[in-house]
Amino acid sequence: MTKYSKDRAFTNYVHTNLAIPLIYNPLDWSEVQLRKDYSKYIDMMDGIDYVFRKGNTVMSVQERFREKQYQSFTDFTIRYRRDSNKIEERHESEYYKMKAHYFTYGIIDSAKNETHKASSFIKYAIIDLKKVYQKLDEKKIYISDNGKNKCEIIDGNRLECPVKYNSDGSSSFFPIDISYLVKLWGGDMLVTQKGFL
Repeated sequence: MTKYSKDRAFTNYVHTNLAIPLIYNPLDWSEVQLRKDYSKYIDMMDGIDYVFRKGNTVMSVQERFREKQYQSFTDFTIRYRRDSNKIEERHESEYYKMKAHYFTYGIIDSAKNETHKASSFIKYAIIDLKKVYQKLDEKKIYISDNGKNKCEIIDGNRLECPVKYNSDGSSSFFPIDISYLVKLWGGDMLVTQKGFL
């Protein structure tokens, strides 16, 4: 099984068995069943993994889940670039195409190779990406290839987020500290959370 297939299987399992009952159902968000070809298209082109409905409101979501070894981290991560990809059109990653309204980020209570033993999330948050995009556009959140490991609050009102590189050289990403989002701009940056604040 390829790494991508393993990652996809992990994400699908966590989405179905943990995220739906523990995160989305309490919010009364109902998953919209999409045609497979359309689902694949919006994932590749718009960075949207799932679509939900609550009453007349439709919400698109990007999801990322981690195993318990990441529980000390206070940030969520957005894929940035894939400069080593042989196909130039694929160099710009999730950050450049993401149109999802929300980002669901969670850390489960088991190791990845024992996902079937997971019963809950140690931490989770649904981040309002529309508000994050606005802060990026306003340069209140800015991405800096500064060699640092974590986000920093600069000048009391801006968030500097470092570019990080995966050890296999496949891609880069940047973290956004969830507690800093709330500290700088208030709790409405999140829809819900557990364990991050």
